[in-house]
Amino acid sequence: MIHIPAGMVTLSDRRTQRTWSVELAPYRLAAFPVTQALYAQVIGEPPSDVQGDRLPVESVTWWDAVRFCNELSLREGLVPAYSIQTDGEHVDWDASADGYRLPTEAEWEHACRADSVGPRYGALDEIAWYRANSGERIHEVGGKAPNTWGLHDMLGNVWDWCWDTYDPTVYGAYRVLRGGGWFDEHWSCRASVRRRSHPDLRVDDVGFRVARGRPRPLCA
Repeated sequence: MIHIPAGMVTLSDRRTQRTWSVELAPYRLAAFPVTQALYAQVIGEPPSDVQGDRLPVESVTWWDAVRFCNELSLREGLVPAYSIQTDGEHVDWDASADGYRLPTEAEWEHACRADSVGPRYGALDEIAWYRANSGERIHEVGGKAPNTWGLHDMLGNVWDWCWDTYDPTVYGAYRVLRGGGWFDEHWSCRASVRRRSHPDLRVDDVGFRVARGRPRPLCA
């Protein structure tokens, strides 16, 4: 886990032409996406047929990621961050908990940028697996250069699930994805790009990484 300093980040959405700023307290974020090995160790089985301990986990739903965070917290003697309602369709985030959780998209973008300016924190071929250099397949975590805060694969390889809903007034329960994946063109692998997906959907270029910290809570 990497300590991420407090800061301010401005998010933007190309569809609505909206921008908004978020002030962030310090938090911690995993240096790598959750791997196949770690996921299988915590959950008991991998979510897909992809094999390779150091490959990022993929084909996980947003709900899979939430449940993983809670299970990992329990294994390490931490208080789970999430309380899943009995209907299995709603979850509350307990901001006082010290357990693992998904980053908010503001936390994700702040960490990705690592005080850099411009769309990326380095030359794309040096920091990311994307369509032009991936051979159209997933790659082991940590194979490309990290940003200046020590975070790998923030762009490319697999998209990261975030906590936030994308636009609930239009897309309902759809959640935010960030970072781009191994099959994406270069324009999708930028710090500001937002993508959405239904929380029940499994996609072979979508994974996640975990965070810890106590920001302002949100409910969904």
